[in-house]
Amino acid sequence: MRNTRASLLLGCVLLCSVSLLYLGMSGIECPPKSHRHRWMELNLGLANQSLSSPSLFPEDTPLIFIGGFPRSGTTLMRAMLDAHGAVRCGEETRVIPRLLAMRATWSRSVKERMRLDEAGVTDQVLDSAVRAFLLEVIVGHGEPALRLCNKDPFALKSLSYLAHIFPKAKFVLMLRDGRATVHSMISRKVTISGFDLTNYRDCLTKWSSAVETMFSQCQAAPEGRCLPVRYEHLVLHPQEEMKKLLHFLELPWDSAVLHHEELIGKAGGVSLSKVERSTDQVMKPVNTDALNTWVGHIPPDVVNDMAAIAPMLSRLGYDPRANPPDYTRPEPVVSLFNYSESVKATETPHPS
Repeated sequence: MRNTRASLLLGCVLLCSVSLLYLGMSGIECPPKSHRHRWMELNLGLANQSLSSPSLFPEDTPLIFIGGFPRSGTTLMRAMLDAHGAVRCGEETRVIPRLLAMRATWSRSVKERMRLDEAGVTDQVLDSAVRAFLLEVIVGHGEPALRLCNKDPFALKSLSYLAHIFPKAKFVLMLRDGRATVHSMISRKVTISGFDLTNYRDCLTKWSSAVETMFSQCQAAPEGRCLPVRYEHLVLHPQEEMKKLLHFLELPWDSAVLHHEELIGKAGGVSLSKVERSTDQVMKPVNTDALNTWVGHIPPDVVNDMAAIAPMLSRLGYDPRANPPDYTRPEPVVSLFNYSESVKATETPHPS
């Protein structure tokens, strides 16, 4: 009798165990892996390791940073790169330029820097924290890919600092005729802090200053780290320009970059934010429709003073007296890697 009861009890235990195992396998799914986890599996082979260590985001991660003055083709460039099978850029994060600006302020005051050092919050500590924050945002805000890029236009105001904390990163600086850029900004009411959208003279003056900051740092960057790309050349000769860019980024050719509009909204393709002001143009194939739309809209007194108002036009090779210039003619730009040492004195220094 005792043996019969023991056998029944054992049978019930086994039956319950099998039932629980079946229900568990069929009814409970593992939570989806985060973008961060999937990126690490893809790039670092860390499928079975803890993901809590900051060292798992190495400083030599080969990031791509796209920047330039807003309305200079930065969104088009990132959409074309997003179409590449090995690249993910995604929408603007908005927080990255703000953090970089904050980091710069911590080093401007000698007294503040001394107090931070006394507290043990050295440049090395701050740089490590900023690097970890930026990587967390860039990795975590979109799908994983072999190469990740960030497009926050004014982040390149801190190009020198980014090159310092990410020694393997590469930078793409979008350039465009400032008159077209400012007209686009004003006509589309793209608000930028400190810019008076009712005043072409004010906006062109500040455009010239902002572009000088970014262009000078691009010129002073170590060889092979920063490539200026003209918006006009990109839309006139997309295949030629994209082949040059992909070679610079050490990426294989992918013809999908010439047809980004076909991948918008598709899995693994191009994701566009609803609030991105330029998405109406980016939804279309690469085109030249916006090249000359600024002509006739700038006040005559501003046109007459253009060379003095926006000296960066001449420096970038745009004729300030031509309305419009001949964009099909190659314009000279100061040599990328042989720039005068005097540039370094005018660049925004990195905090370290």
